[in-house]
Amino acid sequence: MMRIEAEVTTAVATSAPLTAADRCDRCGAQAYLRVELQSGGELLFCAHHAREHGDKLKEIAVKVVDETHKLGDKPAANEDA
Repeated sequence: MMRIEAEVTTAVATSAPLTAADRCDRCGAQAYLRVELQSGGELLFCAHHAREHGDKLKEIAVKVVDETHKLGDKPAANEDA
């Protein structure tokens, strides 16, 4: 008899800085907000969805890491240009 099992991944909250690899759980865009839940899991949101769901997120969050300020940062000037 062959047993087939599904792969399961569980997000575990971390306070590491968000990177370009972190994606919004709603739309897949780059995440700028991490919401740590009481259950120990986390949700990641782009700035748009963080604003859209912000009030509800504050109700369920243990900790919120907001890095939306990075959206206003300008890239460093290229000295070779």
